[in-house]
Amino acid sequence: MYIIDKDACIGCGACEGTCPVAAISADADGKYEISDACIDCSACAGSCPVDAITAG
Repeated sequence: MYIIDKDACIGCGACEGTCPVAAISADADGKYEISDACIDCSACAGSCPVDAITAG
């Protein structure tokens, strides 16, 4: 599963639209997180402008 480093995330939302299974959403702080619905396709990783998304 991929994970988003909340300290590095800038809350831009670029990753959310790239997920084919809608596993990415914003939390209460405006940072993004990846749910257990993640299918490990890595589509989101390349979309992050600050490289906050990594394989976990």
